[in-house]
Amino acid sequence: MKKTILATCLIALPAHAQELVVYTYDSFTAEWGPGPQIEAAFEAECGCELTFVGVGDGAAMVSRLRLEGEGSDADVVLGMDTNLIAAAKESGLFAPAPSDLAAPDLPIEWTDDTFVPFDWSYFAFVYETEALDAVPASFAELAESDISIVIQDPRSSTPGLGLMMWVDTLFGEEAPAMWEGLSDNIVTVTSSWSEAYNLFLEGEADMALSYTTSPAYHLIAEEDAGKAAAIFEDGHYMQVEVAAALAGSDQPELAAEFLRFISTDAFQSILPVTQWMYPAYETELPEGYDSLAVPETALLLDPAEAAERRDAALARWQDALSR
Repeated sequence: MKKTILATCLIALPAHAQELVVYTYDSFTAEWGPGPQIEAAFEAECGCELTFVGVGDGAAMVSRLRLEGEGSDADVVLGMDTNLIAAAKESGLFAPAPSDLAAPDLPIEWTDDTFVPFDWSYFAFVYETEALDAVPASFAELAESDISIVIQDPRSSTPGLGLMMWVDTLFGEEAPAMWEGLSDNIVTVTSSWSEAYNLFLEGEADMALSYTTSPAYHLIAEEDAGKAAAIFEDGHYMQVEVAAALAGSDQPELAAEFLRFISTDAFQSILPVTQWMYPAYETELPEGYDSLAVPETALLLDPAEAAERRDAALARWQDALSR
């Protein structure tokens, strides 16, 4: 049995150390996620105390911040994506990013002056290669098959929101028909990515909505080459995850320091083997990433268009799956 030995390092902080509170999603803060390593690395540089607070999945963050308003305990929020940027900005709760940030290394041009990208990947359905006789190469083929899938709720989960925008981008007003076609395939709709992916791993479904980079975890961490991402000829919707500082933070300088830290190798090098996503800034990728399937066509709505289409897309999703 493969065993992992975790060494715990205690960093002595001065009694008057400043605290930076970062809201993020639960999987980021997990023992196996990037949070613990990033916490140790940043505290070693800042001489401060970094506290990650898990607040559900990414799409729930905007709702929580709206409820807390300017009295929120958060200094930084990490884990929303481009589909949520416009809604987040409408809240008026976020501060401009530092003007001296490094330029990200993304497949798209990044021009936002508030939100800082930290990782990215393509949404995809992940499957066990030995379990499927035929792998669907499009949404239409998936809908016509008897393959079972687990997906996430777009109201609480950024992958769920990404899938909804993926279908809406491809099919527009025909999206309800596609959702109706997929409804027989859907085993359940979960509130978070981790819940859905665990159901897939437990054999409750043939596929789970995840990322093209998810098989890297199984290949690198488990030495299991039996998981793969189905590549659709339709194209794949991208996710770019972001962080931003709160305007009401009582630690604005420390928040700005953390946003700068995101672009460093100390932060970025942790992501490919804990977050299992592509880094948003140039860093060396571990062996195994070069074997991942890469879609030929990338899809991504700009934040304004995503916000404009979101309510109608959600209504289509709810109506189709409620029938």
